[in-house]
Amino acid sequence: MVNQEMLSYGKQASVIRELFEQAKREKKLIGEENVFDFSIGNPSIPTPEKVNQTLIDLLQKEDSVLLHGYTSSAGDLTSREAIATYLNQKYQANLSGNHIYMTVGAAASLTICFHALIEEGEEILCFAPYFPEYSVFAHKAKAIFKPVKCDKDFFPDVQDLEAKITEKTKIVLYNSPNNPTGAVYPKERLEEIAALLEKKQKEYHHEIYLISDEPYRELIYTSTPYPFITNIYDNSLVCYSFSKSLSLPGERIGYIAMSEKMKDVEDVFAAICGAGRNLGFVCAPSLFQKLIPSVLGITTDISLYQENRDLLCSILSQLGYEYVKPDGAFYLFLKALEEDSLSFSKIATKFHLYLVPSDSFGCKGYVRVAYCTKKETIQRSKDAFRQLKEYYDEVKK
Repeated sequence: MVNQEMLSYGKQASVIRELFEQAKREKKLIGEENVFDFSIGNPSIPTPEKVNQTLIDLLQKEDSVLLHGYTSSAGDLTSREAIATYLNQKYQANLSGNHIYMTVGAAASLTICFHALIEEGEEILCFAPYFPEYSVFAHKAKAIFKPVKCDKDFFPDVQDLEAKITEKTKIVLYNSPNNPTGAVYPKERLEEIAALLEKKQKEYHHEIYLISDEPYRELIYTSTPYPFITNIYDNSLVCYSFSKSLSLPGERIGYIAMSEKMKDVEDVFAAICGAGRNLGFVCAPSLFQKLIPSVLGITTDISLYQENRDLLCSILSQLGYEYVKPDGAFYLFLKALEEDSLSFSKIATKFHLYLVPSDSFGCKGYVRVAYCTKKETIQRSKDAFRQLKEYYDEVKK
């Protein structure tokens, strides 16, 4: 008999993936131009030419045995040092390549961190709404996963965090810019969280780690500097992926970066290496590790996502929808036209709109709209959103 927990995960895909697959099937039936798939965060902007050219150069000029061979388990040291240098220059951080671990995307980064830091029964606290797979990763690490509220602007509620922290709390996890809301957490709020965790560490006599999951770090549409967490809180780790900034989601390359001020930093890094070994997440794809030093600081044309955001907001405002205007990422959190967001999402598919219900993100009453689509898709979706609104207006009569 197979592992029953793994069987349940395999048989019940995430809501996001289910909608994505349903939309693909409908596109084959009625044409892609007639389906408005806002389900999945799959970048639509082309990969920067520098990425493609660097890959070509590596393949043509480098020794193929070395290029495709194993790196160190933690990753190629040249790449890790380049990442540390880049982050130190950009954010005035004080990081070391010796404490950076290359990973197969941000999912592997988080999974490794959870397994490295958690003892069975300890708690991971996370601000809701949150990426649904967080709870899956936490349960695999035998952690207790506890959502924490956000305020009306979808910024962390520090009072609720204080109420939820217990002696068993080991990790506080946040994601900014946020998936699914697009909220960018202010530095002042993160400083409040850091001060609270400092107090609770002294009270409970053990470390509480603050993990920042930031694959959308470059996708910000304001001029406010991004608050880098290792500058704010000593026992902090950054989980990063190049999937969104470089439009490389299928290549699965990212890293874990640790604060140099972390208590017992060498032991924590050793635990991260041990978790990577235990989970089989050693030696991330070597070709893409060796790509990274040449493309640090380069992104896709982020302004195109901002144009998509502004177009979508304009359409929704004209039609009378309520939503939270996102300052980052490429998601918009739309107020559902009924209390049951699952029902609303299902009815939306009748108009060929694929919107992810918020229940899977740990809150109710909203749907996530991923606007990382082609601009034409957003333009053509206006009639579908109008028909959906008219349907509910008629129901309320």
